[in-house]
Amino acid sequence: MTFKNDYIESVWWILKELWHKELLYQGFKVVPYCARCGTALSDHELSLGYQENTEDPSVFVKFPLKDDPNTSLLIWTTTPWTLPGNVGVAVHPDIVYVTVQLEEGERIIVAKELYQDVFKEIDQFNIVDETIGSELQGLQYEAPYSFMPFEGEAHYVVLADFVSTGEGTGIVHMAAAFGADDMAMAMKYDLPVLMTVGEDGCFVEEITPWASMWVKDADPLITEDLRKRELLLKSDTYLHTYPFCWRCDTPLLYMARSTWYIATTKHKNRLVELNQTINWYPSHIRDGRFGNWLDNNVDWALGRERYWGTPLPIWIDEDGDWLLVGSVKELSDLADRDCSDLDLHRPYVDDITFPNPKTGKTMHRVPEVIDVWFDSGAMPLAQWHYPFEHNKQFQEQFPADYICEAVDQTRGWFYSLHAISTMLFDSVAFKNVACLGLILDESGQKMSKSKGNIVDPWDVLNMHGADAFRWYLYTASPPGQERRFSVDLVGDVVRSFTLTLWNTYVFFVTYANLDDWSPSTPDESSSNDISELDKWILSELHNLVKDVTDALENYDATGATRPIERFVDLLSNWYVRLSRRRFWKTEDDSDKHAAYATLYQCLLSVSKILAPSMPFISDAIYRNLTGEEALAPESVHLADWPDYNPDLIDEELNREMRLVQKLVSLGHSARQSAQLKVRQPLAEVVFWAGSHMKGELLERYSRLILDELNVKQVRWLDSADEAVVYTLHPLPKQLGQKYASRFPKIKEAISRVDSAEAADRLLDGKSIVIDVESEKIEILPEEVEVRVASKKGFATAEAGGLVVGLVTDLTPDLVLEGLAREVVRRVQDLRKSSGFDISDRIHITYAGTSNLVDAIEQHRDYIMGEALALSLVFNEDAKGVVENIGDETLTLQLDKDK
Repeated sequence: MTFKNDYIESVWWILKELWHKELLYQGFKVVPYCARCGTALSDHELSLGYQENTEDPSVFVKFPLKDDPNTSLLIWTTTPWTLPGNVGVAVHPDIVYVTVQLEEGERIIVAKELYQDVFKEIDQFNIVDETIGSELQGLQYEAPYSFMPFEGEAHYVVLADFVSTGEGTGIVHMAAAFGADDMAMAMKYDLPVLMTVGEDGCFVEEITPWASMWVKDADPLITEDLRKRELLLKSDTYLHTYPFCWRCDTPLLYMARSTWYIATTKHKNRLVELNQTINWYPSHIRDGRFGNWLDNNVDWALGRERYWGTPLPIWIDEDGDWLLVGSVKELSDLADRDCSDLDLHRPYVDDITFPNPKTGKTMHRVPEVIDVWFDSGAMPLAQWHYPFEHNKQFQEQFPADYICEAVDQTRGWFYSLHAISTMLFDSVAFKNVACLGLILDESGQKMSKSKGNIVDPWDVLNMHGADAFRWYLYTASPPGQERRFSVDLVGDVVRSFTLTLWNTYVFFVTYANLDDWSPSTPDESSSNDISELDKWILSELHNLVKDVTDALENYDATGATRPIERFVDLLSNWYVRLSRRRFWKTEDDSDKHAAYATLYQCLLSVSKILAPSMPFISDAIYRNLTGEEALAPESVHLADWPDYNPDLIDEELNREMRLVQKLVSLGHSARQSAQLKVRQPLAEVVFWAGSHMKGELLERYSRLILDELNVKQVRWLDSADEAVVYTLHPLPKQLGQKYASRFPKIKEAISRVDSAEAADRLLDGKSIVIDVESEKIEILPEEVEVRVASKKGFATAEAGGLVVGLVTDLTPDLVLEGLAREVVRRVQDLRKSSGFDISDRIHITYAGTSNLVDAIEQHRDYIMGEALALSLVFNEDAKGVVENIGDETLTLQLDKDK
């Protein structure tokens, strides 16, 4: 796209407009420069290539004073290669400097705040003088190198506010050609600019010891030379963050170059103002990473000394008079030839010359191409060849409603879009933007080829598919945060979510086909007699559609996907599990139709709200669910987004069901703690949820709780201490620090309170009041640990003030019923392993130990109903699969009915 003439012409038009606004100029500045690519880089390109823990030399170099060679200014640098270009040193006018005398009599000037760090390896030294920086101004010193001739004065002390005592010596070596601050000081004090390094990053021929050597390679040689000449106080290595070329990974050099700039700083305030109107996600990027970048805006270094790219459309004559061409037609008119078929790239465009319209002198195009990031920022216009054609399409789509890229583009594409649009149209280029955090490896390390921890996306796609790949990226963390990534982590999505959804869908399809149910089948799912469970899942469904819709409208991908995971879990592991018998039963009644209609509506709506995130599985589910509906769109991606009905959202019902789920979960935890299998029926479960909650809830959901926990009776406790014993343990760290010597008295007073009543309040987040030596003291919930222990005959679990207790005594009848349920499980497993369809009727022949036989005979009807068995026959000579159930042995033989 960007290499086409139409795109280039639009970029030229933009530059022409900026030229008309007097925003384009040529400047000689110190810029980040890549010697391998042979070009300067812009500030936002620079930000893309920083590497942490880069190792550079750390050298402390002595500059002897001309009038007192035994006294030296001490400078610190991590770039010894810049020393041949030294033209001065800078001190801060207000910093205090000391003269330190070493044991042998040599004296060294350094900032007072830093002298102890500088001389920490030296045993004998003392301070002999102290002064402020302003008094050092004008001191002349011997240059470390004098390879290059220059005119004027150099090598003396100047004053600069940028000097600090954060590290180093408080005295800054200045090489005007290799530092922006250095160049500014050179301009201020009329110091020379010594170009000791060529465009290839190697020393020029005048630097005779290291001529033609890559400057970084010369660092150790220069350090050794300084050591031999006794100018080196000490040297070490220094780890810091350093910029590398984002294209080729070469260390960048800061060098003075003549190049073309866009004066973005003239629009700095407007850039900041317009940024406030953009909706950033996450929101902190606006005033944080992007806002800070705009606050520190510098002029855009536009020119690049490269061959391939959009040519900078500036023509210049021998006198330096220049003009900018903004279109192919303008170029044709100036050159007096048809350029409409000309390839606008080098070398072809370089052949175009024309007389200066004012003087008649021949004008040639400058050799530079432009920064590729300017190409990227021109995209909204140049993709349409604006303003030369497609103006309507551009106006309709600008500014963009939404863009998305990684967070590093705050200093790349996001900035270039924003800067160009602001300067050109005084407008934002985009209204909403999502910033994505970096993707790390599974250990949390940044991925890089050198570390060998790159994950090949094709491996992920081939193993787990695109849907799981996408879903993990959406749900792993909010977009702006970093996220770990691996093949296994994507696999977890398949296991935890995709298979759960698919199995729920398969369950529905399987039984709907068996019962020949379709959405057109008359049902009563909308009548008042649908179950409480149906009402609840539909309430959750409409809540889900609302939440996902709101999240997507706010560009919150994580907020639009994680709730779907939660809903699918509720649908599969609560609604479907509790409704299975409604689908299995042989009666073709309204309750069964309501279950089908409810599950169908849930799956259909989920397929629609899932479509943007998991386009393939959602379409597969949708197409099969709607296959017989003549008016249904062919694909989920052509279907309307589902609407939610606020009248069907029952928040009280949702809260009640969450409480029931919590109680059931605690009941299962209590079973596990007592090592009681779920298939073993128990006599009773008891509940306590604080004195402010009553038992009406259990009456409405008792059947559900009985089935889920496999108990015979549900009871609401008048007091939790019927099933548990509470003990209160004052926390020494909190109360001891707060009351010091009174803590023992407070501890004693707490031991005297009614533990059950106090625990009820504390677990509910309320404080208690105790009496200590006739003084009322309030004890906060976070100051006491409440411990819960089961009373004899109960297995209990507690969380957040909720207590669930299971009566653990097992009667002979309960034991036999538990064995019968174990038999059903073995029969179902054998049906599956034998390849029977779920609708197949079977005949069971069995043999077993006496307890198993008693259990089977007492629960014959239950076993036959669960197993779809037409007969259940005992035969002590039965041949089949042998199963062990605890201490009992069972032999099973299954035959499919013919």
